Amino acid sequence: MVHSNKSKYPPGGYGRFFLGAVAVFAAAALFWMTFSSGPAPRSFSVEVAEPELSSLAAAGKVLYEANCAICHGIRASGTDTGPPLVHDIYNPGHHADLAFFSAAKFGVRQHHWRYGNMPPQPQASEHQVKAIVRYVRELQIANGIRYKPHRM
Repeated sequence: MVHSNKSKYPPGGYGRFFLGAVAVFAAAALFWMTFSSGPAPRSFSVEVAEPELSSLAAAGKVLYEANCAICHGIRASGTDTGPPLVHDIYNPGHHADLAFFSAAKFGVRQHHWRYGNMPPQPQASEHQVKAIVRYVRELQIANGIRYKPHRM
């Protein structure tokens, strides 16, 4: 048996190759996460017709305007800092009312849109959030957003 001093591995081993491959993969993943997570942000807004509101929704409108409109826009139409809530993504089959309560209480990590995370809204009580949700749901219905079963 003949032994050679030559290694079958390249100089420096496979460590450099592995680190380079990991770096390329990480850069590709970062690019994908940055540019492929939902509809384009910034000034994504929709035209929203406002119906005649129930008394709970009318109270919710006042509360919405005081707590939510700064980010989500007048009549939940969206702004450059928050998405429109009158959008099919928020139909009750995909985002049940409980999702709105949870968002107000705990905040929400960015997932459908690239606006960043929504912070908790501790100033809004559960009763107030109930009225706000009623307002948003009545806007959605008036603008053709109906329950659709969520399919992944």
